[in-house]
Amino acid sequence: MEPQQPTFDGPPLSLEEELAAAKAEPEPGPSIETINQSLKDGLNKCPKCGSTDVSLRGSTGNLVCHFCRNEWQEARVEEEFGLGEGIDQLEGTVIASGAKDILADAADMLTFKCEACGAEVVVDTAHALNARCHWCRHTLNVNQQIPNGAVPDAVLPFKLTKVEAVERIREFASKRRLFAHRQFKKEFVPENVLGVYLPYLVIDARAESQYWGKGEVQTRRWTEKQGDNNVTYYAADVYQLARQVSFTVDDLTIEGSAERAHFGPANTNNIINTILPFDTKNAVQWNASYLVGFTSEKRDVNVEGVKPVLEDQLLSIGRSEVSGSLGKFDRGVRWEQEKIDVAGSRWVSMYLPVWLYSYQQESNKLLHYIAVNARTGETMGSIPVSQPKLLLAASTVGTFLEGIAGAILVASA
Repeated sequence: MEPQQPTFDGPPLSLEEELAAAKAEPEPGPSIETINQSLKDGLNKCPKCGSTDVSLRGSTGNLVCHFCRNEWQEARVEEEFGLGEGIDQLEGTVIASGAKDILADAADMLTFKCEACGAEVVVDTAHALNARCHWCRHTLNVNQQIPNGAVPDAVLPFKLTKVEAVERIREFASKRRLFAHRQFKKEFVPENVLGVYLPYLVIDARAESQYWGKGEVQTRRWTEKQGDNNVTYYAADVYQLARQVSFTVDDLTIEGSAERAHFGPANTNNIINTILPFDTKNAVQWNASYLVGFTSEKRDVNVEGVKPVLEDQLLSIGRSEVSGSLGKFDRGVRWEQEKIDVAGSRWVSMYLPVWLYSYQQESNKLLHYIAVNARTGETMGSIPVSQPKLLLAASTVGTFLEGIAGAILVASA
């Protein structure tokens, strides 16, 4: 059997060739300006009556005026800025205005002049993106995209209500109560769940990945007796492999917070990734009123810092794409080298909604989370377990299995 021929020419590039290719890459593409111009004065008014007493109605995903009860929604960014188009034509790096680099010296404290009465109001963007004027009670919102990562391009509104999230969390914990630590069961108060908007970078990309390795095709299999044991042996033909695939990705989501992306020993926040995906196609143009009643975290990583994560995920997607052509290698494939070329990418900063319950275990100070995707209801988390209960369960199962094995031996004697 002849070795499988590569599907493209040439081995991986040398370091010098890589550097030369990098110099020849297209220049970064233009920025997409996503600021909501109609709200730039900080007053998010009801389009019907002009009131600024506005917040999100979770059951509908719409903004609601608390004065006249009018409901509306900002435009979807997919259509407003053409984010669902031209992925297969992307060149360079296109960064939306809310995803631009964060300035290290950007201030968190902003002073606004109330357009209603002229008073000055201070907003601490590290903790909130709106505040009430202490004179006229108008709500002032941060809508301009300040260079500290606090204001994204888009927001995906909450859809599940707190009551629905509490029920999901209660159901999740109830299924695990048998082995839960008794202190957790005693202190479990799912009503303490909080709604939080977490920062993500949502990426469209056009890429080509290449892979080099070896694949094995089994030619023979036999078994030999060695003492009391049977040992199975295989013979296989080994082939050099090369694969390449061009593909696009639409709305790939990567954490915009370094702390959330870090899976450290002191917390279990990596469970946020287990409640993906979000229906990011329904994200709307930024309006700080969507955050009323919820907390949020600022984005603290830049596009360049996230590119290695993107490339790693694209390589994984590429491996999945070429797997369909490897069926005849029944003894498996081992990739030894791989390469990714990102011809173009588009980056948008977005807030995604999560209902979050946290509990700190006193014995080891580990912080446990149960998270609910506030769009789909997907729920995942961790709870502290009782080690004695686990050991008892393990020993009980072991004793049970030993009993079954004994019964089988007696029956066969």
